[in-house]
Amino acid sequence: MIYHVVPLDDWLLAPDRPYAPASLAEEGFVHCSPDEEAALAVADERFRDRVGPLMVLLIDEHELTSRLVWEEAADGRSYPHVYGRINRSAVTGMLEVERDAEGRAHTMRAWS
Repeated sequence: MIYHVVPLDDWLLAPDRPYAPASLAEEGFVHCSPDEEAALAVADERFRDRVGPLMVLLIDEHELTSRLVWEEAADGRSYPHVYGRINRSAVTGMLEVERDAEGRAHTMRAWS
């Protein structure tokens, strides 16, 4: 399982098509996280000022139709990068990021 942080509005933008965030066009891949802890760090770092619900997609890497590559980042950890759109059938669930009054991510909970 890999994780991808996304504002709910972005995820719902084109529900009949594979998911393609701006990073795919800008960098050639979709940034993902290897675990919940890393996903929370991404939510806190990149989306603290974003208004509205913030979600974490739970992606079954074996169901992806696009190529997945684990690449080392500047922090020395390996992160999964999806080189192409994420087929929605690979998304097995979502968690909602819970944030404090300053927008800091602190936990995730099941989203229904």
